[in-house]
Amino acid sequence: MNYLHRIQDVYGTREARAIYMLVMEKVFGLSPTDVLLGKDKELSAHSNAEMENIVLRLENMEPIQYIIGECEFMGHSFKVGKGVLIPRPETEELVKLIIQENPTPMDILDIGTGSGCIAISLALEGHRVTAYDISDQALDMASANSKRLGAEVCFERENILHPSSTHRVWGAIASNPPYIRQSEAAMMEDNVLRHEPHIALFVPDDNPLLFYEAVATYSIGHLQPHGKLYFECNREHAYDVAEMLVQMGFRNVVTLRDAFGNLRFVKAVAKDKAGVSSSSL
Repeated sequence: MNYLHRIQDVYGTREARAIYMLVMEKVFGLSPTDVLLGKDKELSAHSNAEMENIVLRLENMEPIQYIIGECEFMGHSFKVGKGVLIPRPETEELVKLIIQENPTPMDILDIGTGSGCIAISLALEGHRVTAYDISDQALDMASANSKRLGAEVCFERENILHPSSTHRVWGAIASNPPYIRQSEAAMMEDNVLRHEPHIALFVPDDNPLLFYEAVATYSIGHLQPHGKLYFECNREHAYDVAEMLVQMGFRNVVTLRDAFGNLRFVKAVAKDKAGVSSSSL
């Protein structure tokens, strides 16, 4: 059975080969050299049955990260599964930005942590990190990732739309909240639409800034003076998020592009105790 050809029928030649090699390495322990030598054609009956199941899941457009149960992020392997959003390369850029701008360890809050990729990556750099999520499944996965990667993160169940009362403050707050409008679903890849958690992806068409407004409002009372706020955004709404932050009194509001040239990030600084604010969109 030529499994590679079957995967190519779904994903095309280039992506299919990358997926195939990843499966050979992660599931069957075969290196690229082993595949070149044809050892992938010598799988046992049990392994062939396992591979058949994997290909069937790929043909059903299930993301390869869910199938192998992990995803690379910031040089580390994070466990992922259904119910938890698969970390994206753009989010790595957000983490690198935060690390670059905050080299000294500080208290950071990650809102909507999912797999824990942002929170754990920052904790591994020495920051003291708290992470919120509404999903128990996500919190369990994030906690497991934290333990296996040796990162100390305080994970808490919290609904940022209806946050509990606390007097804690942080030096920085980061969030990659749901930001895809329901109307954009028709343009999305089947492997995302059919398998990744919609609660972590979508917002109503009539309120695309729902979570940005909630996080920004929360940040006003929970950022230290001059504390920093970092967002990953829908490229269609980065300017809207920035304008909202200006109207709410944040200062030094800046939009940034990702590696693909899309407006993807917004950062801002909390107003000082005197309430002075300025902006630069």
